[in-house]
Amino acid sequence: MLKESRVVHMNASQQSCYENVLIPKWHDVWTRIQIRVNSSKLVRVTQVENEEKLKELEQFSIWNFFSSFLKEKLNDTYVNVGLYSRKTCLKVEILEEDTKYSVVVTRRFDPKLFLIFLLGFTLFFCGDLLSRSQIFYYSTGMSVGIVASLLIIIFIVSKFMPKKSPIYIILVGGWSFSLYLIQLVFKNLQEIWRCYWQYLLSYVLAVGFMSFAVCYKYGPLENERSINLLTWTLQLLGLCFMYSGIQIPHVALAVIVTALCSKNLEYPIHWLYITYRKMCKATEKTVPPRLLTEEEYRLQGEVETRKALEQLREYCNSPDCSAWKTVSRIQSPKRFADFVEGSFHLTPNEVSVHEQEYGLGSIIAQDELSEETSSEGEDSDPRYPGQQNNSLTRVD
Repeated sequence: MLKESRVVHMNASQQSCYENVLIPKWHDVWTRIQIRVNSSKLVRVTQVENEEKLKELEQFSIWNFFSSFLKEKLNDTYVNVGLYSRKTCLKVEILEEDTKYSVVVTRRFDPKLFLIFLLGFTLFFCGDLLSRSQIFYYSTGMSVGIVASLLIIIFIVSKFMPKKSPIYIILVGGWSFSLYLIQLVFKNLQEIWRCYWQYLLSYVLAVGFMSFAVCYKYGPLENERSINLLTWTLQLLGLCFMYSGIQIPHVALAVIVTALCSKNLEYPIHWLYITYRKMCKATEKTVPPRLLTEEEYRLQGEVETRKALEQLREYCNSPDCSAWKTVSRIQSPKRFADFVEGSFHLTPNEVSVHEQEYGLGSIIAQDELSEETSSEGEDSDPRYPGQQNNSLTRVD
């Protein structure tokens, strides 16, 4: 039986089991339990669920015989144990004599889980921005080209093959072999970089440049539906990363539900607000709106008219107004110029016609007309002083 943080040294094939007695808490969301087997030479490690499965491994069967050849032989192996797994057993087989190895169980915070969760969180909440970003488009295209170049080559070759051809069996095997090679490279990436860094760097630069050229040729997505599909794909991928980055399933589900609600919170809130408004309108008594009196209607019209005329004068005096174009389109340029300088916008004849048709006097019109009459009396010709005195006498 293995225990946490206790190193067991062995030099022969051995079967071991680890029993998890701790109940996971909420703070164990990014905690990982691992069994590490570190040996001086290559060993084969087989993980099973309990002791009964270990006994089955000792019995001869065709499946066990072929699976023993498929299992990898490593000198440093990590076996992941679920937080809710009660018991995990493993069998270590040495392949050469004088092989020494150690087995240890560790429970620790795994930064990889946190980074996976953070990546999913970013993809979910920033998917709509990333789908429209050119930097994300080119970087993702180059990364896919570098990582899955063999898969892309097989996909291109399959386009030129006839539909009914036995070569498809080879292509399917090529896909599987490519995936196996990608997994193998990632497992031994550090060793490959240490020994063959020149070839690895040349491969990354060459394939990265070709991937960039292909992405540049087709350009970023412009169709709105294609952008929406990419956004939804990134958000779905982000939810998967968030779920896989948390070790406690019910906590992961709660986080996903919270993320979905917060992302689309405006829709249920808007729906609840509309429903509340409709219920309030159905229950409350309809109050008829207060109508304006005739005096209020007249005063409001005069105030708004004065305000609109002032705004029109300001616009005509501003640089935005083309004076020559405006003058060429109106019938009385002099009257327009007088209005811009501050004169009243109506003539006495127009005011009298309006009063005869509608019977409504205008305080503004009367005031403006009286001011203009007095100013005309003051500015009259001095050659007719008698006429000026008579006009002043009539005004008095």
